[in-house]
Amino acid sequence: MHPEIAAEDVELLRAQGMNEEDLAHSLAVAELALDIAERTGAALDMRLVARGALFHDLGKTATHAIEHGKLGAELGAKLGLPPEVCAVMEKHIRGGLSEAEASEFGLPVKDYALHRLEERVIIYADRLVDIITDGKVPLSGPRDAEDRFEEILAAYPKYGKNAVTMARYFGYHREIQGLIAAAENISSPA
Repeated sequence: MHPEIAAEDVELLRAQGMNEEDLAHSLAVAELALDIAERTGAALDMRLVARGALFHDLGKTATHAIEHGKLGAELGAKLGLPPEVCAVMEKHIRGGLSEAEASEFGLPVKDYALHRLEERVIIYADRLVDIITDGKVPLSGPRDAEDRFEEILAAYPKYGKNAVTMARYFGYHREIQGLIAAAENISSPA
């Protein structure tokens, strides 16, 4: 387990009733988000990346429906989790809903945009973990999901959801992969 992932946070998820499948998903998202965050070379709050990724699906202790983000944020606040971690839970649905989308899904009408790079890294890792672990997409390895991200989302509606959501995910992918490429170029000059 990555050193930024605290055992007490894992136990808090278990204490809230998170099942082992959802916990394994959350741990995988945290591990991948931390790996991606490190590869970007950006000055990120790694504790936020770890905790935001680990707790992003806390609301699934109550429901797997679309409101699990809102319910997770409410439960996180009651548990005393930092507001920025609760924000990840609330905003991770479909990669950050617009006010119009929130209204369409019956969620509180507000802007759920992901303003922090840490949030975008977490949501990107969440989507990648789904692709890597579902077993629906033939992959040559975990990085293959990153390399073929846009192709996979376009080919498998389950991951892209709809055109608006897919465009958001494509934007995160391009931004994050651009940072990773720049960081790799700095660390290994020609």
